Formats: sequence, structure tokens, C-alpha cells
Amino acid sequence: MNRRRFLKTIGLCALGASVRRGLGAAAGGTKGSTNGKMNIVFIMADDVSPEMYSCYGLRKTHTPNINRMASEGVMFRTAWASALCAPSRALVMTGRYANTSGVYHNGLWIGKSRRLLEQNLSFGKLLKDAGYATAIAGKWHCGVTMPQSKHGGFDEYCLWEGAKEIDKLPGKPKYKAIYTGDGDHPRFWQPSIVQNHKLLKTGPKDFGPDIFTKFICDFIERNKDKPFLAYYPMVAPHGTRDGITTTPLKGKVGEMGKPAGAAEDDARFVALNEYIDILVGRIIKKVTDLGIADRTIIIFCGDNGTAVTAKSRGVERGCHVPFVAWGPGIRKRGATDELMDFSDLLPTFCDYASAGIPAKYHIDGKSLKPFLTGKSDTHRDWIYSCIGTTQLVRTKQYMLEVVNPILSIPQGRFYFCGGNRFGKGYKLVSGSPEHANARKEFASILSKYPALLENNPHFKTKKGKRWLVTYRAPQTAQKHLHNHKDYKYYKE
Repeated sequence: MNRRRFLKTIGLCALGASVRRGLGAAAGGTKGSTNGKMNIVFIMADDVSPEMYSCYGLRKTHTPNINRMASEGVMFRTAWASALCAPSRALVMTGRYANTSGVYHNGLWIGKSRRLLEQNLSFGKLLKDAGYATAIAGKWHCGVTMPQSKHGGFDEYCLWEGAKEIDKLPGKPKYKAIYTGDGDHPRFWQPSIVQNHKLLKTGPKDFGPDIFTKFICDFIERNKDKPFLAYYPMVAPHGTRDGITTTPLKGKVGEMGKPAGAAEDDARFVALNEYIDILVGRIIKKVTDLGIADRTIIIFCGDNGTAVTAKSRGVERGCHVPFVAWGPGIRKRGATDELMDFSDLLPTFCDYASAGIPAKYHIDGKSLKPFLTGKSDTHRDWIYSCIGTTQLVRTKQYMLEVVNPILSIPQGRFYFCGGNRFGKGYKLVSGSPEHANARKEFASILSKYPALLENNPHFKTKKGKRWLVTYRAPQTAQKHLHNHKDYKYYKE
């Protein structure tokens, strides 16, 4: 074994031992927190489906930290976001479905929804107003109102940014990428990062995910004696495509992966997700070493399904994401078949923070705290998702997907799932008299959330017309309405 590999090995072993001690300590219960409020660390990976984490039992990957969180806390087998970045993040931030927020798609923002946090409340502002120190690191992609604004509510930030935001900085600093395989403003090697109103100076061997994780850990340490919220929407792994990056532990340091075949591309994607697990371990270790694991809740999830095979699709796989909650007072349930969707996050954070939600502010979600803590053994009867003009609804036994009048599927496809998950064993029962009563219940749910139709004023604008043409293009529509060929587990 060479020296470099040996050092990596003993470093990972030491990290693993520390993480195991921390998880064990935190699983043992609470000692109370500053002002009786729990710290919250919310980590959200970018573009990844549940199978990339071996706790879901769908493939072999080395993710021991997330696996242990799942076994000692709660892992939802069925958690729904939206199938694209912007609507998913808007849902998390506001607790409101697209029908209220107006954010339906990365390219479909209805009305004034691009100023999302000026039109809706953010969980960042609600917790800041409740006395929390707040910080965000990673990727924003949630409208033009930035998280560090008075509407966003985040005291500190460390974000991957492009030229538009960099040009707003004092002195108008210039960023020039060396590696353009990750775009003109990379997120991985020599990343383009703005931290607290300053452009960071990064070099060829600086790795974005490491910088963001260090920022989160530093923020936690500086605020260990007060309640804090650390929101970490990661820039990784961000999809499967040729040229996906190497990581500091796999491949050459400081080098974007060159285009390769499918097998190598998959291997790089696995490596990047395994590196995410290491970053999660660093955060757990920091919380443990500071002695605040007994008052810190950590949540790990993804924002939407994996690119190409899931992202942007109006089927369940598009919005199905990993979701694991771990920390003091969270009941050791392991994998659960209870349902949750991302509208539940804002009320959950506010519940843990004792942060009031204005009575007139409508939210679509429900706090997870009673279920997580064991005060209730159930959470929700149904969950909902929206992507573009497609709607989806699920109960434990049934699923309705691709309800889309604009793409000529106004009734969608209705399935009996029974106790099955992950697309296996679903039975198409659209039009079946035996399941008619269940289908009526779904119609009743959807009546609360009117579909986005072509007569919407937005589709009369130039931008709206252009989006609709692209959306209806045969190849785009075909992809949107169906599963990827490698995941056609049930009849469509």
C-alpha cells in the first residue's frame, strides 16, 4: 500500500470510529438545548434517486454514515419532492405546492413567482425570527430573491454562483475557470463560490463540496452555544453524464473526468455519492466533537431523481427521493412505509424550533415531528407532487401519475401498488370497476389543486408560448410521460 492510500485509509477509519461514537451518543436521547430549541442541519443532495444509498437496499454502494442514520433514525421508503430543482426547492422553502407558489418547472414560473420569497415565507426567515442563527451553503436555484436577503432570512451564505451574481459584488471581481468541463463557473474543481459578499479565491486543487462542508462545520462551531439552522443544498452529485468529475478520493485530484463509456460514468457517479456520505460524516463528527449531538437534528435527502433516468419525468421515479432523519428524540424506526412530501419540511422545522407560522399563511404540509418522535405512528394519508403541468398523487396502496391535460393525459395512469415500492409489482388499474372508489378519492384530492391548463394567462406571453412549444415537442413529451428504459418495471 502506498503512503497516500495508507493515509486515506487510516483517516477514514478514524472518521468512522468518531461517527459511530457520535451516532451512538445522539441516539441515546436529549439533554435539552439552548432555550429548549433543537439545532437543525438540513442536507439536500442534488439530482439523485434513493438507490444510490445502500440503506435503501437497491444496489451496493458504500454509504455507512447515511446508512447508520437510517438504521438509528427514520428512513422514508416513499418520500416525494418535485422532479426538478426549482419547484422542489420552492416547495421546501415555502411549504407550498406549485398551485400556490407558482413555481412549476425550472422554466415555468407563473406570475411573480421568481420573487418567491417576497411572495411567500421562507423557513429561513421564520427560524431567524425565532432566534436562530442561520446559514446556507451550496446551490440556491430558488428564484431571484437571494437567501441572504431580509426575505430569505439567512445570516451567512457560501454559494456556487455565476457571472450575474459575481458582477454584483463590491469591486466587481473577476472569475476565470481553468476547468470548463463543469461549465464556465464550475461547482467542483476550482469552483466559483461567493461567501458572505466576497468571491473566494480558489485553485485547481480546491474541491467545491469540501469548501461548502467546511463552511457548514465552521458555522456550527461558531454557533454551538445558540440554536442554529444550517441548510446545505449540495452541488453534488448532479446527474449522470459523460465528463462527471473525479473526487479527491478517486481519480486524479484537480481534474474533471474525461468523457467515458456508461460503465465508467456510473462508477464516477457512485464515487461522488460515496463522497457525499463522507461529507455527511464530517458534519456528524463536528456535531459530536462539539458535544451538541444531543440537541441537533440532522436530515439528509435529495431534491429530485437522478438526471437522465428520473429527473424532469412526470412519473413517480422523477419525484421519488431519499429521505433520512436522525437525532435526539427521533424514534429508532429504520425504514418506514409512512408517506411524506417536501411540503412537510417547513412546518417540521418550525415545530422543532418553536417558530410560529402566521395564521393567515397557508401551508400544504404537516409537521413530521409527532411521527419522528413517536407521539404518532402515522403521518399522512396521501402525498402530492407537481412537475410542469403534470400532477401526481399517492397513498400507501395506490398511485396516480402523469395527470396532464396539456399533454393529452387528463386522467393520468392509475396503479394499485399494495405494499410494493420502487416501481416493482405495480398493477395498472385505470378504468377498473374494482378500484373505482379509490380512484374517486384521488379525484377528490386533485379537486383541491386545479391543473395548470393552456388557458392560463402565462401561456399567452412570449415566454409562456415558447416554453409550451418545447414542452410539447414529441421527444420531450415522450420522456416526460414515461419511465427511462432501464426502469420500466410496470405497465405504462
